[in-house]
Amino acid sequence: MTEQITLGIIVAAALADSINPCVFGVLIFLLAYMTRVFKNKARMLAAGLIYITAVYTTYFLLGMGIFTLAYTAGLAKSFYWLAAFIAIAAGIFEIKDYFWYGRGFSLQIIPGGAKRIRHYSRAMERMETSHPTVSLLVAAALGVFVVFVELPCTGAPYLAILGMLSTGQFAEGIPLLLLYNLIFILPLFIIIGLVYAGHTSKKLEKWRKEQRGLMRLLIGLFLLGLGAYMIWAVI
Repeated sequence: MTEQITLGIIVAAALADSINPCVFGVLIFLLAYMTRVFKNKARMLAAGLIYITAVYTTYFLLGMGIFTLAYTAGLAKSFYWLAAFIAIAAGIFEIKDYFWYGRGFSLQIIPGGAKRIRHYSRAMERMETSHPTVSLLVAAALGVFVVFVELPCTGAPYLAILGMLSTGQFAEGIPLLLLYNLIFILPLFIIIGLVYAGHTSKKLEKWRKEQRGLMRLLIGLFLLGLGAYMIWAVI
């Protein structure tokens, strides 16, 4: 069960995870808010980079916790099968949203999550006026919070990779997790760079809405293929 995971699968899964419209939607909203809150581009860029760093660190530590638990508790085989079936189920729902976006059950952020994100964004705005340093800490806290509220929407590719890694050697899995999370955040750097270069958040959000169905389809097809591959590799 340890030979089926390759660097190609790690890269493909991380890219599939990173292009999720949930991830783009939240970041574009936050950048629109940061552009208004921070009076110069340097501050906006700093807040954006702090947010991404928090996302990277939190997503990695969360993955490490699940990986360690599955590996040390002797649950690797059961977790592997669970992750495979979740990948297939998530893939079906993602493909459904290509044809009937938003109808019926969809993978989305935790209910109430968007409201809390707006609440913390307003707190960041207040802090920038009275305590500028604290406003950057709020950006970091937003990164941590967003990872958890986005998990139902983004977690399936990550869970599948963790399931595959848990059947191998623990020490070999850690650098692969670091690589996965680095690839996961790369599109976030691109979006921040576009906003910093002068592209408006409205244009990016319009593009996201136009392409979200296609993004869902690509993620869904990948998840179906990955889940089927995981099952095929052990039977």
